Amino acid sequence: MQLLLLHLDDALELQPEFVRSCMMAGAHEIHEKQSGRAIRLWGKDATLSALHCNLTRSRALSRGKPRLVFMGSGDFHHVSALLLSVALEDYKGPVTVIHIDNHPDWVHFSDGLHCGSWVNRALDHGQVARVITLGVCSDDLVSPERKGANLDLLRDDRLQLYPYRHAPSRVKAHYGAGASYEQKAGSLHWRCISEMGEYNFIDRLLASIETPAVYITVDKDVLARSDALTNWDQGMMQLPYVLSLISEIGARHRIIGADVTGDYSRPDYSGSLLTRALKHGEILLDQPLAAPDREETRNINSAANHALLDVLAENMQ
Repeated sequence: MQLLLLHLDDALELQPEFVRSCMMAGAHEIHEKQSGRAIRLWGKDATLSALHCNLTRSRALSRGKPRLVFMGSGDFHHVSALLLSVALEDYKGPVTVIHIDNHPDWVHFSDGLHCGSWVNRALDHGQVARVITLGVCSDDLVSPERKGANLDLLRDDRLQLYPYRHAPSRVKAHYGAGASYEQKAGSLHWRCISEMGEYNFIDRLLASIETPAVYITVDKDVLARSDALTNWDQGMMQLPYVLSLISEIGARHRIIGADVTGDYSRPDYSGSLLTRALKHGEILLDQPLAAPDREETRNINSAANHALLDVLAENMQ
């Protein structure tokens, strides 16, 4: 495994003990804060293409080994689509993407990528057989059509989504039934992890992965606030359960790459006045207004990162 710290913001630098541990483990660093300011929340294809080129060039650092990337705030989760694409340049077979997140990241978005849209781009890749999203508890599942969700992915079984806990989602169109949901009249009734039981669900998950290889992406906003402090509303999963999921998957499937987002950093944007105003307006609507305590954030997020590093490194040999 090759470890990479992708500095798109200052989130990792605020965790010096974690960075020190990574460097002692042979990590490489890429500093892309200028790109980070341009693509935070969302970015246009031209800007993302430049970052993609830099990530592709850095692929030589991994010398053919699977790459584990830590990259700061969940405001950059759309970079996972780029990292996945780079990983698939080294692995030529079909892949299942395991997406652990409090948000489904499935909205339609044109001329670029949004941190809430990247699942669509991942599924555009011919080698990606399916995305399996785990842990969602957010209001994104309330009236998802109205919020721009691409629910056709569910109907086509390209996407399976297992909330940790959530009420049925009201919809207008007909989506039938799939592995992770059943439509009853005007509602999608989800097969929730908490209702199945956490360890019973692991058997269902493993049966749903039909490819020898997986790519894993973790947004720590899936975790309760006792295990992570992020820029977003947070879910209900506990860190030990997420670690168990990764271990069980890694014991049966080849992990060709992985990334971790969901650290907290102060929002900072570049671009036109209109772009900055739109992004600021979006966070006022979607993100908590108060910044978490700096020391508490460092301690909690660093501990979670250390634990995720340990379990992923063990399963990405």
